[in-house]
Amino acid sequence: MRPAFNAALVASLPPGTGRTVEFHGKRYALFNRNGSFHAIDDACPHRGASLAEGWCDGDNVLCPLHGWAFDIITGACSTRPDRPVRSYPTEVRDGCVWILIPPALPAP
Repeated sequence: MRPAFNAALVASLPPGTGRTVEFHGKRYALFNRNGSFHAIDDACPHRGASLAEGWCDGDNVLCPLHGWAFDIITGACSTRPDRPVRSYPTEVRDGCVWILIPPALPAP
């Protein structure tokens, strides 16, 4: 089974909202889009603003500092396609949203 962590109760994240969650010192932005949960890196690559504090607009979140638009499903940045954030799969288990963590990359 892939490593995962319990990020939030489903009932605590209403549709159209996001929140920052932290696991082992890393911040993730978790979003509820009409009952479908999505996670991306929380820090905007431009100035490090919390994307979870941005404005949700359909499949996009707008950075609260400068308005860069990120797809909450893929992490793609439509403002600067060369500056995406990483996306993470999620699962709902027993009323909780879990974020699945990719395995660590081997050292070079």
